[in-house]
Amino acid sequence: MGNPRHATPRKATTRDSAAFGAALPKYVPHLKKSTLRLLGKLTRIHLVVLSLAMCSIVLAVTVPFGEARKSDRVVIDLTLNSDGFDTQDAQNPNAQDMPSALQQLEQITAAKIEAPKTEVREVKRGDTLSGIFASAGLGANSVHAVMRAGPEGKALATLMPGESINFEFDHLGDLARVSRVKSPLETTHFLPDAGEFQIESVVREPEIKRIHRSGIVDSSLSLAAEKAGLSASTTMNMANIFGGVMDFALDVRGGDRFTIIYEEHYIDGKKLKDGAIVAAQYVNAGTEFNAFRYVHNNGEVGYYNEEGVSMRKVFLRAPLDFTRVSSSFNLRRLHPITKKVRPHRGIDYAARTGTAVFSVGDGRVVTSGYSKSNGKYVIIRHGDAYTTKYLHLHKRNVKRGQRVKQGQIIGQVGCTGLCTGPHLHYEFLVNGVHRNPRTIIKKLPKAKKLAKAKLPAFNSAIDSRREILQHFSQQFELAALQQVE
Repeated sequence: MGNPRHATPRKATTRDSAAFGAALPKYVPHLKKSTLRLLGKLTRIHLVVLSLAMCSIVLAVTVPFGEARKSDRVVIDLTLNSDGFDTQDAQNPNAQDMPSALQQLEQITAAKIEAPKTEVREVKRGDTLSGIFASAGLGANSVHAVMRAGPEGKALATLMPGESINFEFDHLGDLARVSRVKSPLETTHFLPDAGEFQIESVVREPEIKRIHRSGIVDSSLSLAAEKAGLSASTTMNMANIFGGVMDFALDVRGGDRFTIIYEEHYIDGKKLKDGAIVAAQYVNAGTEFNAFRYVHNNGEVGYYNEEGVSMRKVFLRAPLDFTRVSSSFNLRRLHPITKKVRPHRGIDYAARTGTAVFSVGDGRVVTSGYSKSNGKYVIIRHGDAYTTKYLHLHKRNVKRGQRVKQGQIIGQVGCTGLCTGPHLHYEFLVNGVHRNPRTIIKKLPKAKKLAKAKLPAFNSAIDSRREILQHFSQQFELAALQQVE
């Protein structure tokens, strides 16, 4: 057998060098990005060591061999300052060539520690998910990938105005995270993972503070509540709580006073909203009404007086709040438009167009329609005996056959049909006969009381709130008397 042949390495030619040089530019961006990714994984100490190594390499290739022999050794004074990156050259004759290399390294490391960029898109009416993604420079593939990420991804198809979609990009410009912020308390993060998205849900609990407010009514409850620092929503809640025992359109008197204890929700020191009213007192013409929030074992929430009697009557005294009565129940009233004597079988509540109208009790909508005289109107049947009518509405919020709860908004005050100005015409019928809504309420079934077996737990739950409520109420009454004196 002959000697085995050994392949002789082929020497690189000028043509090879030219081909390599021509192909090199298209690999530069990929090389740069790969380098940045690698550096992004290094710690600060690793970067310092890498800097020192590069300095050594630069010196090795820039100092001529002959000169290196003449000097026994090259001494480099690398002094680290408090930042850990400052270098000083002591005895390198070619130090003028070093700054460019170090500057390049500094540029690379600076890119590595550059802060990620976040773009926030607030959802507005008419916005689509694809449009929001496109505004952040992301295409349809990203949209489809996010929407495939389980139920949370599919839910992105129903974005609500006021929410926001946040896009976070890393220092390389790659998408690092998409977040749907429903509220300051609820956020869903979508994290890219090999072409798909992983879900991370964050739910925060607010800090809850209990606040007390007191006020005296001069002309209207709404003005007194605003002066006391109450929001419109909390004022409405207070009126709803006492709506079964008094009519705020007819019963309010100058000198009435109120005290309430309610919750305010905070996150990161900022107020989010008002919470529930936990205790309230309203003194109407010398008569004191107290209400306490109580949560049953099954989670049901109700308001009761100190004896455990529900504040929720079978029917509310009025179908809307903070208005005035422009026309009362009168079977021989002169009609303002026809100028003929016609029975006025209800009560007219004057209010601004758009004022909420709510059902005075639980029931079923039997009619939601329009007529020339009544305009837009709603009729609700409450069991077998009782029926209520709501006329001249600007807007109807319910449909025929729909079940409604006491206090549920069924429409808005308007001036449709035969009317001279925006108001609600309200009627109350018992077994098909019109009755005066103002007086019939007193003859209706009484409110329910907690079972005797539940009273000990109820009293234990409200004892401290009852004492605190009385304390603040007495303090406010005393201060008011001192101001008068």
